[in-house]
Amino acid sequence: MIKNWFKKHTYPEQWNDYSKTFTFSHSSIIDEVSFVVLDTETTGLQIAKDRILSLGAVNLKNNRIIVKNALEIYVKQEKFNPETVPIHGLLKSGKKEKIDETSAVFQFLAFVKNSIIVGHHIGFDIAMINQALLRIGLPKLKNKTIDTADLIEKMTDYENYGKPKSLDDLCNQYGIKMDDRHTALGDAYLTAILFLKIIQKIKKVNPSVELKDLLFKKPRRGLI
Repeated sequence: MIKNWFKKHTYPEQWNDYSKTFTFSHSSIIDEVSFVVLDTETTGLQIAKDRILSLGAVNLKNNRIIVKNALEIYVKQEKFNPETVPIHGLLKSGKKEKIDETSAVFQFLAFVKNSIIVGHHIGFDIAMINQALLRIGLPKLKNKTIDTADLIEKMTDYENYGKPKSLDDLCNQYGIKMDDRHTALGDAYLTAILFLKIIQKIKKVNPSVELKDLLFKKPRRGLI
């Protein structure tokens, strides 16, 4: 049920605290920017119909993954799609401690703050979270985003331009060991490693690359 925060033009404390963090602007220097690498596991791929099952996020700054600063949330399943269980392994009545969707969203807002959100095909994850925000009567996320799939397509040595590469393909290409694949936190961690490797490669060719060059936008050919 959508709450009446829209009608009153007032929002809960959790949203207000999140919004206040956007009074601070990001540095253009990549090494000084705080990134949150995000992944979600869902009941399916239909934004309006499906739901988030789990959410994993890790913090990245100064070319380092802050392992101790990670978020892993499992959401109570209002919907259950047995067809997706072989992918994410989450049963409706499994042993994982689960919280309701509203609490999950609020925990994520407190974690992400105004960080730049990074993910592989991040548009889907953002859309799923925005849909959850809509269900509780809140606006969309304010964060800027970076898509690792988008970055790969911008690199001049990308083979078969226009053919999307999966996270599995890229982990194999960059020699990243795939532990905990298809868990939200595991995939967030893999994507964080991939993002660092891509950034290192970009910097070798373009040492002056800035944050604005990495932000998600329409794909174009050429290295950033």
